[in-house]
Amino acid sequence: MQYTFSPRLKNASLILAVIGVVLYGIGFFLHQQDVANSTEYINGLIEAHPTQFFGDYISDSYASMNTDHAGHMEHLTNLLKNRPWAAFYVPAYLSFGIAASALFFLCIQFVANAGWSMVVSRVMEAIASFLPVGSVLVGIIVLGSYFHMNHLFHWMDADLINPDSEKYDIFMANKAQLWLSPNFWLVRCIIYLVVLSLMLPVIKNATRKLDDTNGDLKVYAQLYKKSVIYLVIFAICSAAFAWDFVMSLDPHWFSSLFMWYGMVSYLVSAVSIMAIISIYLKRKNSLPLFNDNHLHDLTKYMFGFSLLWSYLWFCQFMLQWYANIPEEAQYFQQRMAQYPLYFWMLIINLVAPFLILISSSMKRRYQIVFVMGFVIIFGHYWDFYNQIMPAAVGPFHNFGLMEIGALVGIGGLFTFVVMNAVSKLNLEAKGHPYFHESKIYEYPF
Repeated sequence: MQYTFSPRLKNASLILAVIGVVLYGIGFFLHQQDVANSTEYINGLIEAHPTQFFGDYISDSYASMNTDHAGHMEHLTNLLKNRPWAAFYVPAYLSFGIAASALFFLCIQFVANAGWSMVVSRVMEAIASFLPVGSVLVGIIVLGSYFHMNHLFHWMDADLINPDSEKYDIFMANKAQLWLSPNFWLVRCIIYLVVLSLMLPVIKNATRKLDDTNGDLKVYAQLYKKSVIYLVIFAICSAAFAWDFVMSLDPHWFSSLFMWYGMVSYLVSAVSIMAIISIYLKRKNSLPLFNDNHLHDLTKYMFGFSLLWSYLWFCQFMLQWYANIPEEAQYFQQRMAQYPLYFWMLIINLVAPFLILISSSMKRRYQIVFVMGFVIIFGHYWDFYNQIMPAAVGPFHNFGLMEIGALVGIGGLFTFVVMNAVSKLNLEAKGHPYFHESKIYEYPF
């Protein structure tokens, strides 16, 4: 069964990408005017919102607690300059994580010998096809940071590890000896992006070969082994790039749960996109074997991962907030003080999925799941916004043209790449030994 990329959807995705670029460009131009008059702009904001710029929670965000007024103003100016980069970084990182997680979820099906999911396995494959593009998008941020084109990762400031500098930070000096060494960080980031991207054609070629050989069990065994390899690679890389890409934005803060917290966030987003695309293809008669039994199982993962994300968020927040260790509590103090909508994301990411998707009958309703898929994706965009923006831009956050443009533009690009990949795949994985089981699958109520 083949899907023909709808000209209407193709044009819409490309138009969204162009609109995103235009909005981002306009926002960037307007932002540069604020940067050109940064002293006046910052002083005006300080007078209007003093609590956003002064408080106990701010000390960890600054390079040093002992800097003078000039150093303080320099730091604020750097935060202001970070906004275009941060606006781009949030959707870029999320889309990269979604693609990597989609391939992870697909490999889990192969390794677990799952039967129910083979009807939608090519949808997972198509979503994973964005992985090389997502790697390029994140790579732009990585290279821009390494070559000091931005100040997203302020620990890259050489003065922080210079004992003769007023900015000297002994904590950062200790970390810079190994893990937060810029050169080592760059090497690690390149490894994550390249290795994960290279595994995509390995898995796709194996599934194609399985179809070509009509389900040869030797080929299936090879697919199994390659899937295991990707699971191991993803387990290591997803933990490490969560630390390097996001947690190191707040280098004084640490959470042992963070790697799981981040992974579940883009994993539930990936499953939501699987459900959205499967429903769309069903309506276009391109995925006729997909039925409410498969939808029910996909929605169970949307529901379950939403609860797992909420559990990890609560554990991370409550344990650190209750312990009240300064370098840990400040992470949340800053978000509470500068980001008043921080806790509201729980309504989208926990309350809505829990109340709406808890019923088995609701899990089988196409329209409900379709809408909830978009709600969950936006909720986790919001989550990454709250992870990245406070450290990157501090009090200068705003959901303006740059943020909207980056989200719409990358969303349009993601749609085009994924649906183009769908159109090039045989949507029926007839070579898979469990495809027949998936065709006749019924959820055992």
